[in-house]
Amino acid sequence: MKTPASPRTPLDFYQAMQAGFGWHVPEHFNMAEVCSRRWAAQPDAHERVAVVEHLMSELGGQAVPPRRYTYAQLQQAADALSHVLADLGVQRGDRVAIVLPQRFETAVAYIAVMQMGAVAMPLSLLFGPEALEYRLQDSEAVVAIVDATSVHNVLAVRAHCPALREVVGIDLNNASDMLRVDVDYTSAIATQQRAFTAVQSKADDGAVLIYTSGTTGPPKGALIPHRALIGNLTGFVCSQNWFGFPTAPSTDKATSAAVFWSPADWAWTGGLMDALLPTLYFGCPIVAWSGRFGPELAFTLMQQHGVTHTFLFPTALKAMMKAYPEPRHQFKLQLQAIMSAGEAVGDAVFGYCQAQLGVTVNEMFGQTEINYIVGNCAMNGHPRDGIGWPAKPGSMGKGYPGHRVAVIDEDGHECPAGVPGDVALNRYNQHGQPDPIFFLGYWKNETSTLGKFTGDWCRTGDLAVRDVDGYLWYQGRADDVFKSAGYRIGPSEIENCLVKHPAVANAAVVPKPDAERGALVKAYVVLAAGFEGSDALVTELQTHVRGKLAPYEYPKEIEFIHELPMTTTGKVQRRVLRLQEEDRAKTSSDKPRL
Repeated sequence: MKTPASPRTPLDFYQAMQAGFGWHVPEHFNMAEVCSRRWAAQPDAHERVAVVEHLMSELGGQAVPPRRYTYAQLQQAADALSHVLADLGVQRGDRVAIVLPQRFETAVAYIAVMQMGAVAMPLSLLFGPEALEYRLQDSEAVVAIVDATSVHNVLAVRAHCPALREVVGIDLNNASDMLRVDVDYTSAIATQQRAFTAVQSKADDGAVLIYTSGTTGPPKGALIPHRALIGNLTGFVCSQNWFGFPTAPSTDKATSAAVFWSPADWAWTGGLMDALLPTLYFGCPIVAWSGRFGPELAFTLMQQHGVTHTFLFPTALKAMMKAYPEPRHQFKLQLQAIMSAGEAVGDAVFGYCQAQLGVTVNEMFGQTEINYIVGNCAMNGHPRDGIGWPAKPGSMGKGYPGHRVAVIDEDGHECPAGVPGDVALNRYNQHGQPDPIFFLGYWKNETSTLGKFTGDWCRTGDLAVRDVDGYLWYQGRADDVFKSAGYRIGPSEIENCLVKHPAVANAAVVPKPDAERGALVKAYVVLAAGFEGSDALVTELQTHVRGKLAPYEYPKEIEFIHELPMTTTGKVQRRVLRLQEEDRAKTSSDKPRL
């Protein structure tokens, strides 16, 4: 009998995987084709579930019974919507705004827009009118697709968006709203029963335009090509413990039984590129929930639908841990993998996931421009020996297969182990092949695009240290963008909003350290002449920002000061204020507790 080979160590597996991995990117590639049309062409298309949808009823805010939509239904609806959009004059390369929650029609919209060769532009329901107006104007979106949750804000700014020719409304129960939109979705697609002939887009063509916060100036639109999905898949597969592949060498059954759910908004990179599209790519069902997140809701959904794979922010996991210290006493779970990103998970949550959920959480790191490049692949309990690599609590992980990730200094040279530097991704992998995960550039902003690179290295703006095993450890932002409760916060947009209030002469927004959220949004405000600081004014300014931007962007704390620290060239020194907040937090934590 042949002696069995010794199992490979995780380090051996990682090195072998990186050495043997190569990219294959066809000249022509379309996300809609691989995420929907190819599955709709299979014999089981009418049984294979694509989306399990939960909507909130109008009365009482209760969930209606879930609806299951197959890949055949997804493609049929997408074909109909593509015809509707074509009749509205949407052409190849045009931007179509998708302002929808997690629901079946959101998936339909992405497939319909992308198979036309147009560009899908997701916009969060959390955006207020001012945030929506900027993005609609800057992108010159020609059509917006809305439902009852977003129609009012879009219609409120429509007059200021001259390129926006048509608004398509879904499930608008208000007669006034129905009269103000141009197209009723249900009626329009009912008249379109023909199959749509998809365009033959190139892999380098733009597919999605996602606006990301910036530290200077307004938000920037990152144009994502179709090929980026290919570059995204290695990170998704590894962080989700080999999602889409056989779970054991003795079976050829792929994870067709896998069910994905995440509360991450499908309008954000995390929800779109880390959840919706990769799940559809593997022909698996994804659960769509349109209500508010809560620990009980999360566990109930996962139990009800046998969710096997998920992406949960650390703040969500913390809330679940506090609400249900021993969740398996109340819920029957089938979890196989948890990916987490946005901030450090921390030892307590890491241990909770292992002990109480039976899963080692895989932390991940990426950004809209180059998503899913670093992370872990714990593969705990996997039947295959030597698969994956162990997760170190608190570490960002290692570069995923096909991505050449390094920590670099200001000159673009790789830093030795233990020396902090900027996390960066090279345009080429270690075999010299172009990495397909890269964005095409910032929309109408070549200067910022060029500034993102040092030679072939794309800088993330996040500082980290690499240890001797190749794991990265997050050190903080190199610029002024920060994360609060998993959301990326760009100070300039909030500052701009504050300054529009008559009481504000100038403002600077910085993170204030917070044990629960990682950071709170804090604003330093210089008052205009004739105004005095007060609790009432703080509340008024908070309401002002909350009404114009996303709820998570409003400053939780406002401090009135006489002047902001400035450079000699007139730029606000946010770093001075940020360090001041860090010193205050340290001083406060050092005080003895009575």
